[in-house]
Amino acid sequence: MSTIFNKIINKEINANILYEDDICIAFYDISPQAPIHFLIIPKKEIKTINNIKNEDKDMIGHLFIIAKDLARKLNINEDGYRIVFNCNENAGQTVFHIHMHVLGGRKLLWPPG
Repeated sequence: MSTIFNKIINKEINANILYEDDICIAFYDISPQAPIHFLIIPKKEIKTINNIKNEDKDMIGHLFIIAKDLARKLNINEDGYRIVFNCNENAGQTVFHIHMHVLGGRKLLWPPG
């Protein structure tokens, strides 16, 4: 079953894309929870963090490198930013294709909720 993220990857749905390569795509969240809030998703469909396999290590690491680079590009690297992965419904996952939230641009509170 195709998720909204697959439709964004396949350009069936428009998104405000920040970055794209053959491994992942990054775009602004449509319901931002901070002044800067974007998602980074792998193009390989993986349902939850629980479904990540050993062969996915390089791809997952790549997501973090892109997050760091985009944080610098958007000038949130010095003040700070938060990276969040939600895993399954009780954690708030609503799209079952793993995705990294990157939030910044304001002081973020802890605990988050």
